[in-house]
Amino acid sequence: MSGRESESGFAAVDRREFLQALGAGVLVLVAASDVAALEHIVGGEPLAAAPPDFNAYLHIAEDGRVTVFSGKIEMGQGVTTSMAQMAAEELGVAIESIDMVMGDTATCPFDQGTWGSLTTRAFGPVLRAAAAEAREVLLQLGAERLGVSAAQLRVHDGAVEVVGAPDRKVTFGKLTAGKRIERRLGREAVLKAARDFTVMGKPYVRLEAVAKVTGAAKYAGDIRLPGMLCARILRPPAHGATLKRVDTSAARRLPGVTVVEQPDLVAVLHEDPEQAEQALKLVQAEFDEPAGGYDETTIHAHLVAAAPTGQVLSTAGSLEAGRAGSKTVVESAFQDGYYAHAPIETHTALAQVEGDHATLWVSTQSPFGDRQRVARALGLPTESVRVITPWVGGGFGGKGSNDQAVEAARLARAAGKPVQVMWTRAEEFFDDTFRPAAVVKIASGFDGAGHIAFWSYDVYAAGGRGAEVIYDVAHRRVTAHPGGWTGPAGYHPFATGAWRAPGNSTNTFARESQIDIMAARAGLDPVEFRLRNLRDPRARSVLDAVAARFGWKKGAAPSHRGVGVAIGADADTYVAHMAEVDVDRASGRIRVKRIVCAQEMGIVVNPEGATLQMEGCLTMGLGYALAEQVRFRGGRVLEHGFGTYHIPRFSWLPELETVIVRNDEHPPAGGGEPAIVGVGAVIANAVFDATGARVLALPLLPERVQAAMSAAGAKAAPGSS
Repeated sequence: MSGRESESGFAAVDRREFLQALGAGVLVLVAASDVAALEHIVGGEPLAAAPPDFNAYLHIAEDGRVTVFSGKIEMGQGVTTSMAQMAAEELGVAIESIDMVMGDTATCPFDQGTWGSLTTRAFGPVLRAAAAEAREVLLQLGAERLGVSAAQLRVHDGAVEVVGAPDRKVTFGKLTAGKRIERRLGREAVLKAARDFTVMGKPYVRLEAVAKVTGAAKYAGDIRLPGMLCARILRPPAHGATLKRVDTSAARRLPGVTVVEQPDLVAVLHEDPEQAEQALKLVQAEFDEPAGGYDETTIHAHLVAAAPTGQVLSTAGSLEAGRAGSKTVVESAFQDGYYAHAPIETHTALAQVEGDHATLWVSTQSPFGDRQRVARALGLPTESVRVITPWVGGGFGGKGSNDQAVEAARLARAAGKPVQVMWTRAEEFFDDTFRPAAVVKIASGFDGAGHIAFWSYDVYAAGGRGAEVIYDVAHRRVTAHPGGWTGPAGYHPFATGAWRAPGNSTNTFARESQIDIMAARAGLDPVEFRLRNLRDPRARSVLDAVAARFGWKKGAAPSHRGVGVAIGADADTYVAHMAEVDVDRASGRIRVKRIVCAQEMGIVVNPEGATLQMEGCLTMGLGYALAEQVRFRGGRVLEHGFGTYHIPRFSWLPELETVIVRNDEHPPAGGGEPAIVGVGAVIANAVFDATGARVLALPLLPERVQAAMSAAGAKAAPGSS
């Protein structure tokens, strides 16, 4: 391959060079004009997450190997494998013959970013359509080569063969030998039906699994370039602080140290990151720091008082009429805190700037967004910046914002050498965005038959994702008051952003807690109360499935069994959770013994991958449900690492069971986020069932459980600890 080869194994070539290097073959393009024809495949989901000009394409080489290009990235969610399955299914090749190229702005089609569980449900149909078109073009080429009509042919295992005479065939490699063909089908290709799948719907171990478990997989922090320097950057002590004075003279005297001192960027560089760290300690700086501010206990009143005018997301009937028709009215206020993304791999970028071109290797969910940001920072045309995305060690929404890429690019230009910026764990907790703290206020009522009569819902700062009622309520209004990462300046004491299924965990916690409160007030089993108010067949299917697997026994809460239920929806996927917990009365500590989760996500591309994502969501969900909490004093973040910010440990893990509810009549939906949204709710409901105490704030810290038990006068269940 032409271009500059580095130790990373990534060649710094542009798209034209890359395609030329692939050699002769069939290049199948799906152009912007095809967007309208394919829109129905997405099932109403906007195509903004797919390439806007729709250049999603495949390359079939002379040796028969297929290269799939995608602007999406792999950060542990398994889409490398599921996308390969989709392409292999429609094209008619073995998955082992596919090579994936992802997140490279020079060779891959434009993509807004990898988030929102959109890869499978929005980009997937685009990729399948391109592969289906390639299949039918190859049939045409095969007909010409074999001298028969296309109707007499089929594709099988990377070849076009005559039906009934499999010896009369020509491989894809032979069809593409010595020439590049750009041929359009002239009509919409037909995608395979689920009943005909041979690759999709089958469980596959992730294609990159061996590389990752053996250490062969390269992340941004593993890449080395000749002459590369490692950077350590001067950070303020608090958000909102401004630099008054800095003295870098002592650091400059250290051998091998390069100092970059700009008005808004002060850094020390060295070939050895430990030496750079020692040099940073010699930098003397004085900051002006804002006085006062909020903390994790006072922020919620501020979020409500300073909230912008709300936007009504849905409304029907009359709240007044619904309230008048209610036998019982329940009013509650729920709180949620700030959460860190806390990925194992911190934000990292390596930048090389040569003249008017820049190449970066970035741990990112948004390579094309980073390309634009770097281009602006360096004053370069966008096409002069290339971002390559290696394997990403977790993102959860946090790596959609990547200041480290701009920092690395600016430092590389200033130093005249490649520069790597790898945030420390303390920097990760300070400079990364946080999931916003939020408040949800609900007033609702039910009639004498246990039917929800009205529902008034106001969410502050979390956004509207997951705020839908789900249940059948004639009189309802749902209002979202902006204030997450789109809120007014100064609303939060630091930057906030997307966090796995943004806002949905907060909204599901509030909604499902309120439903449980009403069920208890009505003296009804919480599953029965939900079913009385739920007609959506997809929602009912997961609730029925989880109850069957869990072995749910009817009874009004609190039953002192310590069991709970919650349902939710995200990314066009429905989930239901049931959990069993123990609560220590003396300490308020919760031990989760068992969680069962049922998920209906339409056609399942890779059941193995879907199961792993569900288990990952349940495990990560234990963190926000039980312990994760960002403590702060004004702009000062008090969390510097995992010594105080407690993410789930193996010792926390309960028995996890997953159920995938099959629905081949619905297109593939999102699977990377839905199972996390109900974890806080189901554990809170199980705590109430165990103790009779309702905790209205996440996380369910022991002191909050103790306070709730004290307020409720709750007694431990007979025989409990």
